Amino acid sequence: MLRPLTLLTLFGSTSFATVPVAAFLDAHCLECHDADVQKGGLDLTTLNIDKLDAASVKTWQHIFERVRDGEMPPKKKPQPEKNEKELFLANLKQPLLEVDAADIAANGRVRSRRLTRVEYEHTLHDLLGIDIPLKTLLPEDRASHGFETVADGQQLSHHQLARYLDVADLALDNAFDRAEKGDATYAKHHTPEMLIKSRGGNYRGPDLKNGESITWPIGLQFFGRTPTWAPESGWYRVTLRGVRGINPTADGAVWGTLRSGACESNAPLLFMVGLVEATATPRDMTFEAWIEKDHRLELRPNDGTHKKAPTGAKGGNVSFQDRDLEKQGFPGIAHRGIDIERIYPIANDEGVRKKLFGGTGLEALKAENLDKLVHRFATRAFRRPVTEAQSAPYREIAAKSLQEGDSVLEALRAAYRAIMCSPRFLTFIESPGPLDDHAIATRLSYALWCSMPDQELLELANQNKLHEPETLSAQVERLLSHSKAKRFIASFTDQWLKLNQIDFTTPDTRLFRDFDPVVQESMLQETRAYVTELLRRDLSITHLVDSDFAFLNGRLARHYKADLALQSGDGLQKVSLKAEAKRGGLITQGSILKVTGDGTSTSPVVRGVFINERILGNHIPPPPPGIPAIEPDIRGATSIRDQLDKHRNNESCASCHQTIDPPGFALENYDAVGIWRKGYGKDGKGAQVDPSGLTPEGDAFTDLATWQQIQTKRPQQLARGFATHFLTYATGAPPRFSDESKLDAIAQKTTNIRSIIREVVLSEVFRVK
Repeated sequence: MLRPLTLLTLFGSTSFATVPVAAFLDAHCLECHDADVQKGGLDLTTLNIDKLDAASVKTWQHIFERVRDGEMPPKKKPQPEKNEKELFLANLKQPLLEVDAADIAANGRVRSRRLTRVEYEHTLHDLLGIDIPLKTLLPEDRASHGFETVADGQQLSHHQLARYLDVADLALDNAFDRAEKGDATYAKHHTPEMLIKSRGGNYRGPDLKNGESITWPIGLQFFGRTPTWAPESGWYRVTLRGVRGINPTADGAVWGTLRSGACESNAPLLFMVGLVEATATPRDMTFEAWIEKDHRLELRPNDGTHKKAPTGAKGGNVSFQDRDLEKQGFPGIAHRGIDIERIYPIANDEGVRKKLFGGTGLEALKAENLDKLVHRFATRAFRRPVTEAQSAPYREIAAKSLQEGDSVLEALRAAYRAIMCSPRFLTFIESPGPLDDHAIATRLSYALWCSMPDQELLELANQNKLHEPETLSAQVERLLSHSKAKRFIASFTDQWLKLNQIDFTTPDTRLFRDFDPVVQESMLQETRAYVTELLRRDLSITHLVDSDFAFLNGRLARHYKADLALQSGDGLQKVSLKAEAKRGGLITQGSILKVTGDGTSTSPVVRGVFINERILGNHIPPPPPGIPAIEPDIRGATSIRDQLDKHRNNESCASCHQTIDPPGFALENYDAVGIWRKGYGKDGKGAQVDPSGLTPEGDAFTDLATWQQIQTKRPQQLARGFATHFLTYATGAPPRFSDESKLDAIAQKTTNIRSIIREVVLSEVFRVK
């Protein structure tokens, strides 16, 4: 028997929408969500569908989503008839759409958003032509809804603003110094004999035999360091001459790392320059990296499977006297010298001058040209045409500086600094309603290049052509095909897949003795190469879940224990996978499996939440208050399934765990560093892994492969999830309630990854504030 329509009485209305909404809630929800019980903190008696405000709209939207997705009423409770549910959703949806649309029209989807530190760095590089690293000098950006670009999570305190201005000063100093004095040059060849010289202290340099510099798998910190150092901070091209591997491993190479750092105990941090794959055939290997002043190089074999060679000396020294480590079977990396050359990857000094002063460079530095130069720079920095009135304050700064006796160069720098302090530079200037063409250019460029629009985008905006679908679609293709799209791949995967957290945990060396820096760096390369391939070939979104190819190098293949034919010396390679390889799709890659582990153990809950939210497109709400986290061996449980079974007996947990747990169970055969296992514990000798389960839709699976088969038959769900993430990242706001139907339409239209990005950009949601 239904309860009386108490909510209808409380609503105080008999509108067409109110009656079915109140009747449904009375019949199916009020018992657990009234003023007395308030399960999950929800009291329906405080809500009124006819009197919506900002706070209640979010609650009503949450109610709508939980009922629509079948999460409420709980499975154990009587379920509503189909027609009853549809009537409830239809009558609740319309007023929510109207309120949401009105708010977007008045205020926009996206609140004021600023450049992230990654975007700020790339923008200064493209604006000034400089190449110095800047993002690490700025406060970290807090992620909201999974992305650092989301406006609601951003802050701009006085402290943060001061840091941004400090970085602007540093950037301008570098740019004007290079423009005035030219670029410093440095090129030097270091022979093997030069590399064994000691700078004092303990000797931890290479071996020298037959004109070759050789490093061995010796465990001392900073072993393999060179006595040479960078004369100034900058980008360098480092070439190892005649690199060869001694006693290579089964994949035909000796794997190592080339890193830079002070290489001293009081400054232990090392920075990756690149991976060294030394094969039996000598070859030159070239790397490009930023190296700080006085930092030196450290080259060493760095394969966790290598047997460590003794130091041959006491204390912190290394000695190779009367030893032949090659005959003793130790692997080594040999080379015949190192070339180090200073480079400028963004622009040379002439390129910097053109960016600062226009095509004529230093010839333009005349007092009569100040107004023109300042106006030109403001137009570029603000990413849209600037009126005379808007540039007037900055021209006045330059004029005043000149009157006070400063040089033309100093006056110009003062004006440029003020321009770079402006909100028009630091933030996105967007008005409620449809974006104008320049705002579209800016939003598109930062979405796909993490930086300011180039000249072609700005010219199209000036011609008011960029809002045209054909023109906008062509620009999406151009930007994704450009080399700057690598920035998007790095930034988007860092946030979407949490690759920027891969260093947050260090695998337990007692459990994972073979894990090493080469493996971790290879994991990152694997995932980024894979996503690049999906975009380049516009492949199906189902490749997030499963595929018949992967990108591996010899070291990573050995780590995965994958029986694959790889070409030694070719680095990361695209390889075909057999069904039994268990390495198809994004979800089986080591980077994903490591960021969802804790360095020691795995949790189906952590991985389940990640896969649901990042891949399947399912939002997982935070656990109810007072629900404890699952700890190992809780109450004497011996397996993770036992723990979760006890956890799910709590009714508050059950509805979410039926969604969370299935993908987590399916991935339980992978340990915390991505290696396939059949059992828990050291060497898999503990309890056996049970990867079976039941999806929320009721589909049973026995292992990862059958779970993948189920999910690859749902491309539209995967497409909608990916579209949601890209839209959030690109616009700076998560989808609103009124955006849901537009995302559904995109998923209906295409399920290929590059096409999804294009359709998101073409959508009305992307093209309004």
